[in-house]
Formats: sequence, C-alpha cells, structure tokens
Amino acid sequence: MRQFNEGGSRPLQFVRVISWTLFVIILGFSLLLSVFISKYAERTLLEKQKEFGLLLAENVSHQVFTRFVMPAVMQYGGISLRNEVQSKALDEVVRSTIHSFHVTSLRIYDQNGVITYSLDKDEIGTKGNALYMVTRTWKTEEFSSEILAKVSKFVSLFRVRLSPGNMTLRAYYPLRAERSLTDISENPIMGILEFKQDISADFMAMLNFERLVIAFSLVTSLVLFFLVVAVLRRAERLSNKQLKEKEQLLFELQQQEKLAGMGRMVAGVAHEIRNPLGIISSSAELVLKKARKEGSSYTRLLEAVHEEAKRLTRTVAEFLDYARPKKPTMADVDVGRLLDQVAVFMEPECEKLGVTIQRDYSGDLSAKGDKDLLYRAFYNLVANGLQAIAQAGVNGGLLVIRAVREEGRLHVLFQDSGPGFPAEHIEKVRDPFFTTKDSGTGLGLALVSTILESHGVEMHLSNAEEGGARVDILFPEG
Repeated sequence: MRQFNEGGSRPLQFVRVISWTLFVIILGFSLLLSVFISKYAERTLLEKQKEFGLLLAENVSHQVFTRFVMPAVMQYGGISLRNEVQSKALDEVVRSTIHSFHVTSLRIYDQNGVITYSLDKDEIGTKGNALYMVTRTWKTEEFSSEILAKVSKFVSLFRVRLSPGNMTLRAYYPLRAERSLTDISENPIMGILEFKQDISADFMAMLNFERLVIAFSLVTSLVLFFLVVAVLRRAERLSNKQLKEKEQLLFELQQQEKLAGMGRMVAGVAHEIRNPLGIISSSAELVLKKARKEGSSYTRLLEAVHEEAKRLTRTVAEFLDYARPKKPTMADVDVGRLLDQVAVFMEPECEKLGVTIQRDYSGDLSAKGDKDLLYRAFYNLVANGLQAIAQAGVNGGLLVIRAVREEGRLHVLFQDSGPGFPAEHIEKVRDPFFTTKDSGTGLGLALVSTILESHGVEMHLSNAEEGGARVDILFPEG
C-alpha cells in the first residue's frame, strides 16, 4: 500500500512540464502571429507611402508644368533657369507644392545627370551622385522609390520616438510636358525629379501599432497560460483526491476482508468456548456458594475462579458481538435519556475511582437509532474514559458528557481527563484487537465504531487542548 501511495500520489507530476510547454507553444504562436500582423502592417504602410510618394511626384510634375513651364514659355519664349526670375518662380511653385509634406530635399536632373534645380541652391549646376538612377528612370520612364533607414527596425522597437530623418522615402520620377491627356507617349520627359520625404512620424505610428500587437499577444499568452495552469492544477487536485479515495477504498476493502475472515474464525472459536465456559462459570458459582456456607478455606480461590470465568464470558460475548453485529432497529430515541442511564449505571464505578461525571445537555436530543445498540456504544465510551482516568492514577478525575443540536445535527461529546490517545496510535485505536492496555481485547472502540457506522453516525477521535481523550459523535440530519 505504501508503494502504491509513493508511486501514485501525484499522477500529474508532469503538470509543470505540460504548463511550460503549452506556455512556450502559446507564446511562440502569439509572437509569430504578432510578427506576421506587424510585417503586414509595415508592408502596407510602406506601400501606402510609395503610393503617396507617386501622387506627390505626379502633383509636383503637374504643378511645375502648368504653373511654371507654360507661363515661362508664353512670357519668355523658353525656359532658362539661369534667369533669376524664372528660377525664383520655379522655386515658389515647388515649395508651395511640397509644403507640409515633410520633403527634406528635392532635385531636378537633366538627361546628363546635372542638377538643374534643387532646394539647396548650392547644388544647382553640379552633378549629383544619382546618375545611375537618373539614367535608369530616363530609360524606363517609370516611378521608383526606396526606403532609407538610419536605424534598424529592431533598435527602433526599443525607442520612445524617432528623430526626424531616421526613416526616409527616396523617389525618382520623370517630369513630363503635358501635351496629351490620353497618350503618355506624346508627353516628352523634361527632366528627372528626385525627392526625399521624411516618414519617421508615420513609421513611428506603425511601430507603436506593432508594440501594441506584441504586448497584446504577450498578455493574451499569459492569460491563456494561467488559465491552462489553473485547469491543470484543478485536474491534478481532482485526480489526487480520486486517487486518495481509491487508496482509502482499497485499504478499507482489504481491512474488511481481513476482519471478515478474522470474525468468522473468532465466532467459531468463541462459540465453542462459550458452552463449556458457561458450565464452568455456573459450576464455580454453585461451589462458591457452598464453600461460603461451610466457611471453607478454598473460598478465595473459588471467588477468583468465578470472577475469571465471568471475565472470560464477557470477553467471549464481545467477540461474538463483533463477529456477528446486530442489525439496528431504527426508531425514535431520546439520546439524553440514554446518556442519563449510562451515567447512573456507572455511578458506583465513578465513586470507586473518585471520578466526577459532568453532564451538559438539555432540550430536544431525539435521533433515529437502535436504543440498545446506542446504549452499548455510549456505555463502552464512558467505560473507556474511566479506564483511562484510572490508568493515569490521578484521583478526582473528570468525565464530561455534552450533547447539543448544531445546524440540524445532534452532536454528542465524551471527554475525559486521562492521558489521551497516543499520537502515534490515534489512527489505529478503533481497529479490532488493537489495545495499549495491559488487559483487554481491543474490541471496545471497534464495537462502538461498528455500531455507529451501522447508524450512519460519524465518530471522530482526538485529544483535547487541555489534555485527555475526546470523542465527537455526529448524528445525521433528520
């Protein structure tokens, strides 16, 4: 039985492993999902920025053609950016068009890669470092863009804010002369537009969204983890409880089987002993009476024989009572009256031992039960208490009998001033044939337990705080 307990007392010892495994799985899945959502949001944002950059480039191209090229051609017959008036007019058109769009730099290149216009006037007339992209855009005649980052995405996640210019969109777009609104091939390229747009603020908003997604994923993972742990812990407790109940049932079954076999043997032996013992007891009683009349010197010896015969008769009766328990006849019983009868019957023994019985009960103490069996159970408990007090060798002992109805249940208490139950034996004292006394069968509490169990009554054994044994008896409701 002990091996079974040690090997199976915790059937879910792997709960911790399962919990952490599930936590890793949930956390990993949540992080993967958050990364996917974040990447999708980032890709969507960058695509939108590129589309917005294209719209900005088209708008700049349109505004330059309609508000600068056409008026300059009509007024001056051609375009010459060396002319300060034309240069200033183009600068006003460009600046008014890109106003509030976070454009940090803007250049217009000719076919040879020479900068013909720039927000930085010192760059005009020089060759920039974008000859490859200028040539490529002139050939492909298509819009192209790229994201320039001064800090990595991972580092950005741990920053509260991004400084302006940390994340930039650089785009190239062919500036066209708008002659036809239907056929783009009829619109010749006037130059290549290059601009840089600061998208740090928008990128920071996207990072905040990613942080929110990751934080929500972590919180969700933790909540799911604790919910799973709570469920597993509850399953573990239920499993342990069921296992303990199973162990208890197996133990009780083994005990019942063992006691049943022992009871059959004891019943057989006691039955064979009782008849000749009865003859010995009655014969000893007759001889004792005759010896007393004659004043024989063998009177004391015959008294000892008679007393031992009676003691053995009581022992055999206990064996038979335990081996063949009587089925209780349930009826209304006044438990208070039974307690009074037991106390009155035990008064001579109490006076002999100098023990005081303190009775504390009144009111309605009715219950369902077998009057004779309950009387025997109470009698045995009082007798055990007196024997414990006598064994302690203290004069003026106290035996308390208390009864009260609590929450619909009748509670009867027996408490003595003896040494109490030995702590190491308190779980065994109700086992049959177990005794710590020098004499006795060890069937007293076993018989009481059998009688009370047949009535559906609970019996709890303990030691009182002030010392002595304590027996609590709880009758069922109703």
